[in-house]
Amino acid sequence: MTIADHHVVGEVGFAAWKSSGDGEASFENPDVIEAIRRAFFDYPAAAKGDVAIAEFGGRVVGWGAREDDPDYISDIWVDPAFQGRGVGSALVRHFLERVAIEGFSVAKIHTRASNSSAIRLYERRGFKIVWRGREYSTSMGVELEKVHLEKRLS
Repeated sequence: MTIADHHVVGEVGFAAWKSSGDGEASFENPDVIEAIRRAFFDYPAAAKGDVAIAEFGGRVVGWGAREDDPDYISDIWVDPAFQGRGVGSALVRHFLERVAIEGFSVAKIHTRASNSSAIRLYERRGFKIVWRGREYSTSMGVELEKVHLEKRLS
């Protein structure tokens, strides 16, 4: 990711986050919205993990990352105008390959329990839900219903 990509990555992530919030009351809270917007625009400069950008026709249409643990896919964000076109699937496949190459037997990913589109994407890529419960989101400053998914790689 280049410096020139930073603003676009923030825009794509924030737009994808907003589009995934149907039914979540916290997505209507102005303080939460501003905190998330700021986090997406600050993230590219602070990223310390493995970040991949998806482009279509020279335009950034999605991105993903592995932060914290090398077997954990921390982020998959796709421009709402490009969702359902295989961008998210390609990003997940990229990170699964990276996790496998690095010798891990299981890949992990988490999302909100209400994010049915993301859950369907991950399940189509072979992930299974292994945990469902409430977790505090430090970026949002609220507790959310979450799911943890895992995929065996070997």
